[in-house]
Amino acid sequence: MSKHEANAPAATSAAAAFGESLDYVTVTVGEQLLGLPIGRVHDVFIANHVTTVPRAPSEIVGLLNLRGRVVTAICLRRRLGHPVAATTRYDEACELVAVGIDLGGEAYALIVDAVGEVMRLDQSTFEPVPVHLDASWAALAAGVHRLDERLLVVLDVDAVLKLDLPVAA
Repeated sequence: MSKHEANAPAATSAAAAFGESLDYVTVTVGEQLLGLPIGRVHDVFIANHVTTVPRAPSEIVGLLNLRGRVVTAICLRRRLGHPVAATTRYDEACELVAVGIDLGGEAYALIVDAVGEVMRLDQSTFEPVPVHLDASWAALAAGVHRLDERLLVVLDVDAVLKLDLPVAA
């Protein structure tokens, strides 16, 4: 048996284990740990110049320029129904932590309190949205992972970005 044949079962089991894992970019809003599927995240960056959009829904804090591309900035704190601190500023002199996501060819930046680590979790620990989760959060969640000391709420990125915008007459 060659050296490569001896290592083949280990490589196959490693590939199978990778296929059974789910990878998330973790972010926090308030004290809550949230997971964004890593395949949906394009960038993590600091936004330092946001242009407000008149009459936009409160979740849209404005537009920003990311390497020459116009990006719609959405406050995840507001989107989840959390109050925004009085000291939080969404203006030209701000520094906001953002996660870049695309949907349907449009670029979005989710403004979060902090970005954490990338987590690889086993698919077997993924659970459906708990029935007792707040209805506004449940509408934006794809499921949860119970960690040792916390709950990771996995966000449904499409649902988060689906804002009910008024139609102009």
